Amino acid sequence: MKPVKIGVLGLGTVGGGTVNVLKRNAKEISRRAGREIVVTCASARDLTRKRSCDTQDIRLSTDPYEIINDSEIDIVLELIGGTSLAKELVLQAIANGKHVVTANKALIALHGNEIFSAASKANVIVAYEAAVAGGIPIIKAIREGLSGNHINWLAGIINGTGNFILTEMRDKGRDFNDVLKEAQALGYAESDPTFDVEGIDAGHKLMILASIAFGIPLQFENVYTEGITKITRADVEYANELGYRIKHLGIARKTKAGIELRVHPTLIPERRLLANVDGVMNAVLVNADAVGPTLYYGAGAGAEATASAVIADVVDVARALTLNSINKVPHLAFQEDSIADLHILTHEQIETAYYLRLTVEDKPGTLAQITQILAQQNISIEAILQKEPLPDQTLVQIIMLTQKTIEKEMDDAISTIKNLSSVTGQVTRIRLETLG
Repeated sequence: MKPVKIGVLGLGTVGGGTVNVLKRNAKEISRRAGREIVVTCASARDLTRKRSCDTQDIRLSTDPYEIINDSEIDIVLELIGGTSLAKELVLQAIANGKHVVTANKALIALHGNEIFSAASKANVIVAYEAAVAGGIPIIKAIREGLSGNHINWLAGIINGTGNFILTEMRDKGRDFNDVLKEAQALGYAESDPTFDVEGIDAGHKLMILASIAFGIPLQFENVYTEGITKITRADVEYANELGYRIKHLGIARKTKAGIELRVHPTLIPERRLLANVDGVMNAVLVNADAVGPTLYYGAGAGAEATASAVIADVVDVARALTLNSINKVPHLAFQEDSIADLHILTHEQIETAYYLRLTVEDKPGTLAQITQILAQQNISIEAILQKEPLPDQTLVQIIMLTQKTIEKEMDDAISTIKNLSSVTGQVTRIRLETLG
């Protein structure tokens, strides 16, 4: 049987890792796929650059269109990132009747509806396991392994950069900016780290997970995103003192009122497995009605970890080609005519518990005023921690944990509290999830 021929767009970290693993494990991969898989051509912007992979016997080009227009190519691997050029290339590859494997979460989150529609009409596969959580096979787990379940909710640490920063802040008592500089030096964060530290990267991934979990259209514009730039060393320490850890989570939950889609710093009990996922590692906790909670943990990035997911998709496509049976698994887990445009809750409608930190004047009646304002908004207090003032200072830190409340009520309460003459500066608010 003739080999499945691969064209690779982009020979950077992931592209190079994919070529290396495909060559190193060629025999094992062909045993699983039922036929040989061969990279025959690849595109890169600079052909003179030293490569991390062996490009012998691979035709190289600076023109990606040369790859997708090659009639010999069966599967195109889109590994260039970005959305503009990548979208054009993927849509053209589909129009040319080629199957596509991509690791591009932004492309899927922003343009997936259009891409999958085009692929269905052209009767080709677009696979994207590597777009979320690197080497963790979370897409396949939800889309196929849990297909007999109603998914209740999922929560994930799906950005390794943010998790590395929060881990260093907790373990070594370091400040955010200090750790961010190290993350950039280590290559965990880009020179412009906005996508990582402001939650945009995690938001793209969460949208993909929510879509396959609940059968809803991709709609990144409805994901609430909040980053970790305002988390202080003090917040990390106080959370630990109260038995919690701060993690940057993506949370998707199906409720009677609608779907929650949110990315933000979150206090979670230190006993939870998710609270103990450290460094650059990723993990996703999925709660489903039949199986209960299941946890998926592993490397969320890296050349060969991501290559592992890319090649798993390649093997799936090769099997389909071998059996002449194209993609029986729908792109977004549910059949196209069953995708439901369910109501997405705004962040003001979300119900969760909270951690609050306030700086107040150390005088009688202040705490009573604050608790009264919270009570007026139907917000119950779970715990209070009041720190002793430093010598010769009249300001103290008050930390509160609340029970669950609607975010709109918390917004109104904080707005009133900030206007108290005894309260100084901003009121820090971090959402709290027990993940029980």
